[in-house]
Amino acid sequence: MPRAASLPSSLRCGPFRGSVAVAAGVLTKEQLRGPAVRRLFRDAYIRADATVDHLTLCKAASLLLPAGAALSHRSAALLYNANILALDQPVEATANGGLRSQPGLRVARSALDPTDRWRRGGLPVTSPLRTAFDLARSPDLTAAVIGLDAMLFRRAVKVDALRAYLDAHPRWTGVRAAAAALALARPDVESPMETRLRLGIVLGGLPEPVVQYDVLTPGGRFVARLDVAYPKQRVGLEYDGDHHRDRDTFRSDAVRLNRLRLLDWSVLRFTAGDVLHNPDRMVTQIRAALNV
Repeated sequence: MPRAASLPSSLRCGPFRGSVAVAAGVLTKEQLRGPAVRRLFRDAYIRADATVDHLTLCKAASLLLPAGAALSHRSAALLYNANILALDQPVEATANGGLRSQPGLRVARSALDPTDRWRRGGLPVTSPLRTAFDLARSPDLTAAVIGLDAMLFRRAVKVDALRAYLDAHPRWTGVRAAAAALALARPDVESPMETRLRLGIVLGGLPEPVVQYDVLTPGGRFVARLDVAYPKQRVGLEYDGDHHRDRDTFRSDAVRLNRLRLLDWSVLRFTAGDVLHNPDRMVTQIRAALNV
């Protein structure tokens, strides 16, 4: 059996279709089942020692796409630099036939207009508008808003253009859900957990906070940028991810917090456990800070 390094150079650069390699006489069927290659999808392979991430899987899936199909949903969002991938995220694609879902590859059945198909990084991908539209139609409101926030933050789409796209597809499945998600989406949210924090606040019945608020001294000097804030009440809300446990980050956070307190700001800090598992308690604490 050949080692990965002994594979033809044409097969060492990225994913390849096994049937094409066999038909060309580059590999045998037995070699495709050997230790030198790794199967990613049916008929899509890569050398066994290659690093495989979601982009690699997208490249492999693109080899299988029929004419008129494209990578879509969260996979397309990644190609627009909006990373909203879930753990063990399958590659997502849209096709009007000719390809079925399989382990690691989720295929949505739908036609794509030529204007809905772009190329990004050499790969067929749904356009930014179509990608945002598909993300917004998720039956999971939180997931839909996370997708829209990410696409808006990356400036891949604009709210007015997306609203017009929804108006142009009034009979499509999920359009009402998409409109509800768009009403909650905001362009300056920097991460999915910040979206979840903001949604927990708004859906919990509290007034909507300002996103990415800059706190300045009376003389106009920058002090800090808060994830979300209530400027009138001088209450800031922060999501603390794992990076805040780093020693240097912890020290920087302490200095920043002291500066905010000297300007009479109160800052409530929440972790993933608060946002994901204790939203009611989180809302109660914010309500008390706001005195509403």
